[in-house]
This record gives sequence, structure tokens and C-alpha cells, in this order.
Amino acid sequence: MRSLTRLLSIAVVALTASGCAPQIDDLVAYTNEVRLNTRPSIEPYPEFEQQPAFIYSAQDFRSPFTRPKATQAPVVLQARVNCLQPDTSRAREPLESYGIDALSFTGSFRSNGDTWVLFKTNDGGLYQAKRGSRLGLFFGRIIAIGNDKVVIEELVPDGAGCWQKKETTLTMKS
Repeated sequence: MRSLTRLLSIAVVALTASGCAPQIDDLVAYTNEVRLNTRPSIEPYPEFEQQPAFIYSAQDFRSPFTRPKATQAPVVLQARVNCLQPDTSRAREPLESYGIDALSFTGSFRSNGDTWVLFKTNDGGLYQAKRGSRLGLFFGRIIAIGNDKVVIEELVPDGAGCWQKKETTLTMKS
């Protein structure tokens, strides 16, 4: 009886599995029809022109991977007589190590008859100065102090060995 049950269950499973076979005859027919009617189109290879050979002619130049030699052509300036020159022998003040663009005018006050101004540097330092104090990288000197502005006179090189006066005004930030 066991063998009959086993045989019967194997027959049921086989019949069920054979009934699940896919019907793909129409898919195979469609695939064959497309394959017969379609012609692949392959573009022809492009025609390449023959390029002339490159002739390397920079073997006599310095390699870009080596440092250039530190040679500079001497700058010959015509010495102009009796032109404006800064005093380079005097002691420099602390604000002369900052450029004008690194200073911001933050306030002013009066003490013992002198008007003082406060400058904040870009590195967070706070300095005080009065009329005649030196500041900036180009030999600047404070020539006027107002309530909301400071006028600075600088000496700027003109490229020919002399220096020209230039006035800069710093105003207080709002």
C-alpha cells in the first residue's frame, strides 16, 4: 500500500509539472521572424588622414621638471637726483609691519589734549596711534584724525628710484 501511495504521488507530481510547461511557440516564431526580416546596419569605419610626423625640437631647453637657475637680469635704473626718498634709518613702529588693508579703524578718543585712534589688525591685535605715528608697509604717517576717519600719507615707489606721496583715508566701519 505504501508503494502504491508513493507511486500515485509521483504520478500526480509528474502530471502537474508537465502541465506547467510554458507555451512559447509564438515567442519563438516571433523571434525567428524578427531575425529574418531585420538587417543590421553597421556604419563604415571613418577614413583617417595621414598626419605628418612630429619633430621634437625642444631638447635644448631646460626640462620642466628641474628648477630654473636663480639668475636675474640686473635692473639698471637711472639715478634721479633730488627726488623724494623715505627715511630707512629710523626705528620702525609696530603698526609698520601691517599693510593698510590689514588695519581697520575702530575708534578714536582724546586723552591729555591728544587725539588717539584705535586700529584693529587682521590677526586680532589692537593698537593705538596719534597724529604723526607711522603705519603701513609703505612708510605711512597719520596726518589727520577726524571723528570717523583717519587720513594716512604713504610713500609709494614710482619704479624709477623715487617715491611719490599718496593719501589714503580709512573710515570707521558702520
